[in-house]
Amino acid sequence: MSKKKKWTLIIAVPLLLVIIAAGSYAAYLYNKTENMVSDSQEKVGRENDTSELRSETVNPVEDNVSALFIGVDNSEHRNEAQARSDALILATFNKENSSVKLLSIPRDSYVYVPEMNQHTKINHAHFHGGPKATIETVENFLDVPVDYYAKMNFEGFVEVVDALGGINYDVPYELWESDSNDDKNSIHLMPGEQHLNGEEALALARTRKYDNDVERGKRQQEILKTIANKATSASSVFKLGETIDAVGDNLTTSLSFDDMKSFLDYGLDENISIETVNLEGNGGYMDDGLWYYQVNEESKNDMRAELRSHLDLQQNIGTSDYADNDKSHNTY
Repeated sequence: MSKKKKWTLIIAVPLLLVIIAAGSYAAYLYNKTENMVSDSQEKVGRENDTSELRSETVNPVEDNVSALFIGVDNSEHRNEAQARSDALILATFNKENSSVKLLSIPRDSYVYVPEMNQHTKINHAHFHGGPKATIETVENFLDVPVDYYAKMNFEGFVEVVDALGGINYDVPYELWESDSNDDKNSIHLMPGEQHLNGEEALALARTRKYDNDVERGKRQQEILKTIANKATSASSVFKLGETIDAVGDNLTTSLSFDDMKSFLDYGLDENISIETVNLEGNGGYMDDGLWYYQVNEESKNDMRAELRSHLDLQQNIGTSDYADNDKSHNTY
């Protein structure tokens, strides 16, 4: 055998083994993800699984769609079935522009909750009616359809970050915060760029005593983007199996496996644009003695128009909270 052929074999055999191993690992991840999504799926309970603000059923392969991410503040000490939502992020996806908008909705926003037939904090919706009541409240508030939802508890958040080996983040200030087991002041972070584990990332995402609900929402958006970038990086390829396990144990979603595959194009597009947007407003105590965040009416109008435009929807005002139920309720 000539030297040239020998070197060809020396190079080709390991390369072939790598290709086979990579293919096997990809198949393993595919099956693992399919099983995870199947176990986690829980439909909203709407006719044809479609929002009432849609004229027809949407398909994420062809249409611009939205998804509501619900972070539930619960632990082994709490009852998840009746937990309040601690984080609400509405994402809209535009296929043509390969763009995503992330809107953080402050947890203390004063809105009309259809399930309760009254105005109260938006995080009460989940306590009284789970994801369905939360979706109805968000749709009623913004007049923007919510096509899908994904709910994860904070234990899942911690496990996902740890499965990825942690994240790098620029902590804005020194903070003391409870961990996921409610151990008071068990997390202590100093300001500056640093590597955070799951508990530390959660503490930073949850805290609001050092600024306010709006800034907290902005941090949550940035932390989610950081986690997404880490999960899709080459360095995380062999951590995906563990990450899928972390997600699957703590996820409830209306997305099917085929739906999730449809979003793959966004993750693979190097030119994808992810924009974070926020609602302006102010907070204060109302007649019932509780603190609420009152969303500025003009800001809500502008955000509603921006998100509907991103979804390529008509700028009509329907029978939503925007039109009827949320006129002026300022009683500070």
